[in-house]
Amino acid sequence: MTASTHAITLATAAGLAAADKLATNIVVLDVSEQLSITDVFVIASAPNERQVQAIVDAVQERLLELDTKPVRREGHREGRWVLLDFSDIVVHVQHSDERAFYSLERLWKDCPVIPINIPSDTAVLSDSGTAAKPISEESD
Repeated sequence: MTASTHAITLATAAGLAAADKLATNIVVLDVSEQLSITDVFVIASAPNERQVQAIVDAVQERLLELDTKPVRREGHREGRWVLLDFSDIVVHVQHSDERAFYSLERLWKDCPVIPINIPSDTAVLSDSGTAAKPISEESD
């Protein structure tokens, strides 16, 4: 089983919304083979709690435009690792320190990466603040 078209559409919208708020290291993983509760993880990070909150708000607002509300939202108060569960996708927005410590990509390394195209005028930064390759180029 692979991720549904609907889940990929939502994940792409979430990734683009995160990029608009300068999220770093945006990764979209197809976890549908390993989990029955969701199809896709979207993982993004930010260097501070305020930016984590801004990214979360932007993702939630963008998916609301697609008539999708989160079933569950965790970690919003602390702003270090916020999880938005939209059923078909789960969005993880982590402070850079939590991202490095928990290393979700390593835990889910066997899952395929779903490429999303981030417009070239939207900078995708690494956690160090330097420009990284656009996601569409990283997966090639």
